[in-house]
Amino acid sequence: MREPIMTAVATVDTGKVEILREVPIPTWFGVGGAARRLAHPASVAQLMACLKIDAGLLVLGDGANLLVADEGVGPLVVVLDRGEFVAQRLLGPDGGVLEGGHELVRVGAGAKLPQTITWSHRLGLVGLEVLGGIPATLGGAAVMNAGGAFGQISDMVHAVTVLTRGGALVEFGREALRFGYRRAEFGGILDGAGAVVVAVTLALRRAASGDELAAARAKLIEVMEYKKSSQPMAAQSAGCAFKNPTLAATIEGIGAAGARVSAGRLIDRAGCKGLRLGCAEVSERHGNFITARLDLGVPGRADDVVALMRLVRARVAERFGVSLEPEVVLWSASGRDTLGS
Repeated sequence: MREPIMTAVATVDTGKVEILREVPIPTWFGVGGAARRLAHPASVAQLMACLKIDAGLLVLGDGANLLVADEGVGPLVVVLDRGEFVAQRLLGPDGGVLEGGHELVRVGAGAKLPQTITWSHRLGLVGLEVLGGIPATLGGAAVMNAGGAFGQISDMVHAVTVLTRGGALVEFGREALRFGYRRAEFGGILDGAGAVVVAVTLALRRAASGDELAAARAKLIEVMEYKKSSQPMAAQSAGCAFKNPTLAATIEGIGAAGARVSAGRLIDRAGCKGLRLGCAEVSERHGNFITARLDLGVPGRADDVVALMRLVRARVAERFGVSLEPEVVLWSASGRDTLGS
């Protein structure tokens, strides 16, 4: 197997950044604790300052697939929602046109995916519309290879730039990222090494005509309508709670060995729809959505969501022998955590 290609682009000097204390962390669940320390760096230099403070810092994106423990999180949390981290730029004909008519755009890691789709259409570029309705920043989308029934972001990624603990900007080309289902490898550099995605370069195709651009915009509406009709979009949840598993053995009525199947279908067949623990409930509309029911008059607790996820996973394992892997990211007091047993 080839080693990941890493190119040191530049080094940066340390900047200054304000550290805020005890800041609530907004997530789509609407439950969970606060960040004991939080910063909004607006430049690579300021982000480097944050890494100097805490190499194990956590990056908060859109909060859409995140659950924060009730006791909050100790590591420094950074939000890339300012300055160069939300910039969007067409690279231009000198360095941004590929074979096949694709053009390169560089987007800051903190830019929101829905707004980037709209921006790309205004430029006459198509491709991102298949990711309509996915709430994510570009950095988060690249790290988890965000996608759905219509496509995934790896289809459009040309390169990803990260900042290392040592102050180097490192660019990973598409092949070096080794995208898979809901993951990108980055050569392990993001796992405990103190590296943060700062920008994503996308290869998008220029629409050949006004009709093609109109068709892309219509596709975006179609994708959005599909999500609204099949998922509890208005509920307080993190989207799909579990990744769709690949079956080790054939399960009648579910799929053949080696097939990737719907986690929601397994959860439904295991009789989990409608299960509730405290404020947490398995959606009746889509089994792979766990919602925080803050309208029930009970305290909103992240612990309830964790407990219900564990119960659902145990029931699916007992019924089908399939171990579901969480898609929701859990932040605990010590940092990133796993669902456990």
